[in-house]
Amino acid sequence: MTDALTSLDMSTGLRKVAERAKREPAARFNSLAHLIDEELLTKVFRRLRRHAAVGVDDISKEQYGQDLERNLQSLHERLRTKRYRHQPIRRVHIPKESGHKTRPIGISATEGKGVQRALREVLEAVYEQDFKDCSYGFRPHRNAHGAVRVLTRAVNWRQANWILEFDIASFFDSVDRTQLMKMLQKRVADGSILRLIGKCLHVGILDGEELSEPSEGTVQGSTLSPMLGNVYLHHVLDLWFTEEVMPRLHGRAMFVRYADDGVFGFEREEDARRVLAVLGKRLERFGLTLHPDKTRLLDFRRPSRLRTECRSPTTFDFLGFTWYWRRNREGRWSVRCKTRRARLARAIRAIRVWCKDHRHVSVKEQHAALTRRMQGHINYFGVNGNIRSLRCFRQQVQQSWFKWLRRRSQRARLTWDRYTDLLKDLPLPTARIVVQIWS
Repeated sequence: MTDALTSLDMSTGLRKVAERAKREPAARFNSLAHLIDEELLTKVFRRLRRHAAVGVDDISKEQYGQDLERNLQSLHERLRTKRYRHQPIRRVHIPKESGHKTRPIGISATEGKGVQRALREVLEAVYEQDFKDCSYGFRPHRNAHGAVRVLTRAVNWRQANWILEFDIASFFDSVDRTQLMKMLQKRVADGSILRLIGKCLHVGILDGEELSEPSEGTVQGSTLSPMLGNVYLHHVLDLWFTEEVMPRLHGRAMFVRYADDGVFGFEREEDARRVLAVLGKRLERFGLTLHPDKTRLLDFRRPSRLRTECRSPTTFDFLGFTWYWRRNREGRWSVRCKTRRARLARAIRAIRVWCKDHRHVSVKEQHAALTRRMQGHINYFGVNGNIRSLRCFRQQVQQSWFKWLRRRSQRARLTWDRYTDLLKDLPLPTARIVVQIWS
């Protein structure tokens, strides 16, 4: 069990809840609703993204904040007297990596975002003391790089010779709300909090002009959904694997999960096959289904010294990275991770589209926007061993920008020499290592 994670800006009441939750793992909390006061609502509102998309009410954070004190007083009074009603969630569809399918994302109204974030703060105070170390997604002081680092270490230490990749089909749409509420009631006995969570779950979805009310799942994209998803998978997978499965295995094993994306690692093949045989049945008990095309068991043992190739043929993907074996300068095999090919192609395609759509914006504005996009990519994928993919990305950005700058005018075509001079005045971020995954 992880240590209590209490942030410095946590209120005294939330800190007491966190301390008690760690001290008494079986305790149920009967009084939590009073923690969602005007002070907490003000704090979470100020943390909302300034330019976030607006919900069905078309009210932005700036507009809501023009009379913030009165709005939050009204919201707190409605919450206190149980008169709060969650507005319908607007659904938009964004393309997946393949480009052929879309992922539905829910956008809550500004007031709804604040309520969800306040609920998440209260639930975090309780559940951060319960969550296992294998969980990394949407948790304070944890991120994807931590999951990548743990997985790389397990492979190098031969704790993960056999990799079991799995994918839960439409996880957020498949969560059984009845079972989720039963899980929450093991720790949360406050009826007001449970009722408020229910209102956030049983909310209408506005897709275009069609309003529907799904009976299952949590809205992907809402502030509260990742927290509820972590609670659900904590009971479905984390506790099950660490407390029931691992003690029965013959060799070492590990599990790393980022939200609904996870990887099992096993020292022995027989252990891996036993877990694969029961994993689908375990998920079915909670209304979840393994994706047949994205679930596989693969041999990822360190290649034999007799192999003459520089790379091993076996690879697997996780969190946008591809893991593979490669010989180092001393000729020894070591595991590396690089940007997944589909993710790199998507990032390059997005830059090309952006350059095309904004080619008539001023050059300085284009440079500032491209710099932000490139820096975000580098901050995530800038892990040691991935410099080649980063350089490829930078080169493609440079070429795309040149192509569409040339098309700004037919009278004076931009030459490569002039473009090179431009890059001296407005340089693009260089490919560099930001995060050390292994030493």
